[in-house]
Amino acid sequence: MTKLTFSAIRADQSAEHIVLCFTATALEIRNFATIERIARNGDGHLSGFQRPQIASHIQEIKDYLKRDDAVLPNPIVIAFTDNFEIQTISDEVVQVTINIKNGPPGLVVDGQQRLSALTLIPEKNFKVFVSAILCKNDAELRRQFVLINNTRPLPKSLIYELLPTLDGLPHRLSSRSLAADLASRLNFDPTSSLKGMIHQHTNPSGIISDTAIQKVIMNSLHDGILREFMRNPDGADKSFQLISEFYRAASLVFRDAWNGQKPKSSRLVHGAGIVSLGYVMELLALSLGSRTWEDFQKGLAPIVGKTAWTSGTWEFAQGDHRAWNSIQNTPSDITALTHYLLRVLRESLRSSSLQGNTS
Repeated sequence: MTKLTFSAIRADQSAEHIVLCFTATALEIRNFATIERIARNGDGHLSGFQRPQIASHIQEIKDYLKRDDAVLPNPIVIAFTDNFEIQTISDEVVQVTINIKNGPPGLVVDGQQRLSALTLIPEKNFKVFVSAILCKNDAELRRQFVLINNTRPLPKSLIYELLPTLDGLPHRLSSRSLAADLASRLNFDPTSSLKGMIHQHTNPSGIISDTAIQKVIMNSLHDGILREFMRNPDGADKSFQLISEFYRAASLVFRDAWNGQKPKSSRLVHGAGIVSLGYVMELLALSLGSRTWEDFQKGLAPIVGKTAWTSGTWEFAQGDHRAWNSIQNTPSDITALTHYLLRVLRESLRSSSLQGNTS
């Protein structure tokens, strides 16, 4: 069997897309569509776009579908770019022919858990609705995946990791694309001081939150040093280099709080610490012109011995003393930690300036 044929209803929607609906069993769907998991190759290039399967959720769906009174009105959404032919029967009725000679040409855009659950009960001839969308190329397919899933409870980190590969997105998503691209580069570029340390869907063993690094980048792009860099053609390269150099310095200055640590054992690699240090990077880069890890290492010296990354107490202000592990990844705690670190640094800068004037 090299072709599958279905009767379908064609929906009049976008003039740039063909959207149809038909019914099929799980076995038929797996013959013409695959679930492509998001991953990266040895060079760090992104492939696939689906989140990992959730075994417990699939089991729950399976247990329900095994019941005689089970219904599943939610469709499986599948995108095609080729090997998909349409023959008009009447105004809205068409015949769809899918060529599977060279393997399944379709990709599951939504409904992967439901389809996986159905596949586990092949003895039940259970048909579901299939919503098919014909895309002009792979880039359009990925764009539809993000747009369709962004209104659903899909992990935001997965959406963010896909953003750099897409065009034509709403501004609220495209504005984060550069931050997501730089975060991935920091995570996979062999020259990066943060290589392999950032937790992403394609790097689940990472310990530093990808959203924390993206927050550092976005803050700087808004009104910091990276905004200045991005006015030049090599702005992205300079931004990557600056962030990598800064966190290299942080890992050396606070070696014990960095090496082998996790967010629960060190607030340095915790979201609050990473974001707060981003403002420190800004101050050193803008006030002292720091660019290399050696520059940043000197700039960080004034706060050595005045932090409580892994033990002790933060002395934020008179009457405001907090245990090291009470700092959480909340706006108020990040603000308090940021203000403390910047105050210590500014006092040191003022002191150095006064000493220079005296001499």
